[in-house]
Amino acid sequence: MQSARKSVLPLVIGAFLVVLAGVVTAWMLSANVFGGSGNSGKGAPGVKVTSTEAGKLDPDVKYDAATGVLTEGGINGEGTYRLARNGGGSSKDVALTSSTIDLGEFLNKKVDIWGETISSTRPGGWLMDVAKIKVIE
Repeated sequence: MQSARKSVLPLVIGAFLVVLAGVVTAWMLSANVFGGSGNSGKGAPGVKVTSTEAGKLDPDVKYDAATGVLTEGGINGEGTYRLARNGGGSSKDVALTSSTIDLGEFLNKKVDIWGETISSTRPGGWLMDVAKIKVIE
């Protein structure tokens, strides 16, 4: 009985140390302890973020563009933000989402945006995944 216990103890200790090492490594990587990208955390890795501009355009992609004031809340359940375009009323507003940029940093500012149009479920609606945003006022 004693020899069986002695042979299992190193395995239990070894397994515990492996799990502990994994947890510590994951924590360090999530905190960018091993050297981050220098990003402020307001965009995906490799995306340029400043106080007046964020995002990066891929030269191989044809983007749509729009200008207006960025406000919070989508349109009819689509998007998380809205671009209120001048002169068109709410029917010309664009529902926005972004998989690479924190659009909340640009709320209530007049901006130019570039992105890819996503099919909308509402008639005549425009839903865009924003790739780049730039403050113009």
